[in-house]
Amino acid sequence: MKTPRTSASAPTRRVVIGTSLAALGALSLAACGGADAESASGGSSDGGEGAADYGTLDINLSWIKNAEFAGEYMAIDRGYFEEAGFSEVNLIAGGPSGTSSETMVLSGSAIMGTTSPLGVAPLIQDEEAPLKIIGATYQKNPFTIISLGDAAPIATPADLVGKKIGVQTGVNETLFDGFLAANGIDAAQLEKVPVQYDPQPLVNGEVDGFFGYLTNEALTLELAREDVVNLPLADNGLPFMAESIVVTQDSIETQRDLLKAALVALIRGWKDAIAEPDEGARLAVEDYGQDLGLDMEKETRQAEEQVALVSTDETDANGLLTMSDELMQQNVDALVAAGYDLTVEDYFDTSLLEEVYAENPDLI
Repeated sequence: MKTPRTSASAPTRRVVIGTSLAALGALSLAACGGADAESASGGSSDGGEGAADYGTLDINLSWIKNAEFAGEYMAIDRGYFEEAGFSEVNLIAGGPSGTSSETMVLSGSAIMGTTSPLGVAPLIQDEEAPLKIIGATYQKNPFTIISLGDAAPIATPADLVGKKIGVQTGVNETLFDGFLAANGIDAAQLEKVPVQYDPQPLVNGEVDGFFGYLTNEALTLELAREDVVNLPLADNGLPFMAESIVVTQDSIETQRDLLKAALVALIRGWKDAIAEPDEGARLAVEDYGQDLGLDMEKETRQAEEQVALVSTDETDANGLLTMSDELMQQNVDALVAAGYDLTVEDYFDTSLLEEVYAENPDLI
């Protein structure tokens, strides 16, 4: 099964593109005009076990095709999606040249995508978008404030005061502002500097801290022999899950079997990615991200270190991608702190994974 690739120009993290429903018109028209009956939003099944024929599955990724999506690569490479009833899987790259998963899913250009609770929150609250998160690959988000130990180390939230912090505009800035609020820090107590996704301004001394990923920019700097100090958001008041799987309410109701089949394949792929991080990194570098100039050492480190984000005591007990009641409530509490006043039921739907594991207990 071949997977079309979408190249991105830079392998450093991260943009999560904010969207509004008003921006969906053109994409919706394109989706209506170009999608066939066997596309990600279509497909067919007679409901019989082993007889499903869902056609092509379109999944929108939140970032470029690096090791972050090792589970998806393994599921494709080892035929798990094919066994689940999909003739082809189209992984649509996100990142600087991509489109947000919320936009792609709402327009029908992808049936599912990876995002974060803060990515869907403004659309659900402000525009009543019919979106739901049905699972989470990363149980713990890897966002961090990166600083250098030999310059102006930032080891606690209080250390942010008086510092220059490089932050990307969009949802990353919203996350950073929520982080400040969760820690009782007034934005006026520091200087927020607009940056792109390359941490070079930190190395150059233009900023004291840089908003990035534990499993991406922080690793890149460590491999460059920099003395890296991390201030993880998840351990300091902002415990958002990440690489959350977003779909529409309509697909939950009308394409339930298709979504469950995709989840089964993803779970199988991520089980393999956890067991064999080297292979997930190899697939990223040599196959799915071959046009990106990815570094094997860095991708291998990322594949290894993200295991702790994907596999936890809770997922050991309940299964990969699952979201515990406590985790969902923690995320809602963090969203409230960021200004979004909604409930667990407004954001999350766990029923699909509950059915998947009830029907496939061997997946745990």
